[in-house]
Amino acid sequence: MPRSRSLSGLIVAELISLTGSAMTFIALPWFVLQATGSTAKMSWVLAAEMLPVAVVGIPAGSVIARLGAKRTMLISDAVRGPLLLVIPVLHRTGHLSFPALLAVTFAIGVFTAPYFASSRLVVPEIVGDDERTVAQVNAVLAGANEITQIAGPVLAGLVISAASPSAVLVVDGCSYLLSFLTIALLVSAGSAVASTAESRGIFAGLRFLLRDGLLGPVMIVACALNFAVQGMIVGLQGLAYFRFDADARVLGLLFGAFGAGALCGALVAQRLVRTVDLPKLAAVAIVAMPLPLFLLAFSLPATASIAVVAVVGFFTPLVNAPMMGLLTVRTPEALRPKVLTAVMTVATMAGPLGFVAAGEALRYVPLSRFFVILPALLTIGALAFAAVLLRHRREQDLSLSRVAHG
Repeated sequence: MPRSRSLSGLIVAELISLTGSAMTFIALPWFVLQATGSTAKMSWVLAAEMLPVAVVGIPAGSVIARLGAKRTMLISDAVRGPLLLVIPVLHRTGHLSFPALLAVTFAIGVFTAPYFASSRLVVPEIVGDDERTVAQVNAVLAGANEITQIAGPVLAGLVISAASPSAVLVVDGCSYLLSFLTIALLVSAGSAVASTAESRGIFAGLRFLLRDGLLGPVMIVACALNFAVQGMIVGLQGLAYFRFDADARVLGLLFGAFGAGALCGALVAQRLVRTVDLPKLAAVAIVAMPLPLFLLAFSLPATASIAVVAVVGFFTPLVNAPMMGLLTVRTPEALRPKVLTAVMTVATMAGPLGFVAAGEALRYVPLSRFFVILPALLTIGALAFAAVLLRHRREQDLSLSRVAHG
């Protein structure tokens, strides 16, 4: 009973918090784009929220190990809610300068990485250390996440049209309070992690990754791949603003379609991770994911563009769920907080630069050309990612074969 209550509480908290965050993810850059007309400034705001993951991600692992995952999630929610409300208050009083917006956004990002890492670290404590079970629960969490990616953007588009982007930020601030209460009352897992000789030191997680034959190379390739991934977020904002006459409803539907596709992918992933080889599943899905984006180079109607984004979204859980299962189970329990935050840090290091590069590129490159270059870069990165996974799988099969015939 405590196990099912904790898992239910975690899922409900994710639904509440991430719906608000998904709304803000649409509203905040749209707010900047409307106010300034500058894709470059919009991309700087997106980068400011991601940059803290690279700056404080690795030290956050030590904090999570000492405080425990549950307490870390509570602190993150308790701080992010009031911080988010600062933006509409400053805007309402006429004191919201661009540097102030960047500073507040950066501060919010400081607590985002520890929250996400903690929400995934709780999973094996609730359900155990079986690789496929962890992957399956992560697929369920991905499904919950994708529901928010449908509801959040659509609601954001409606609220922006009816009121303003600032109103969306108020809703998100309140969502953190509800998430805090849900975790406090329902989640009983997430205690502090006992230290071992191997887990001591801020860089223990990074050392483990660099020694691991699969996770180390995957992490490095993911860092390069993430540079291009952020361009899709900037590109979709630009698509709605420039190709579809700055229609906030189209913006909400584009991002909502990504969530709808990903929800379908999460439902499929829940079944596939039970039987399909996890590295092969992730390898096929990551190569397929960027290919539909080439279609956005053409002047498609809004409905067709929305469908393209949904197909891209479908493949994301088919990559993330098996990779989370592999990552969690390959890592000793004492090292998990530091390893997971190290993975997030290294994988997202290039993200802020990707936001800025994409925003600057859209100042000079038409959307038609942007959506040729972007999926081409994503495809190259995806092929490298798949090659690492499949090479390791072949080496593992050969090793098992030698043992069998030894």
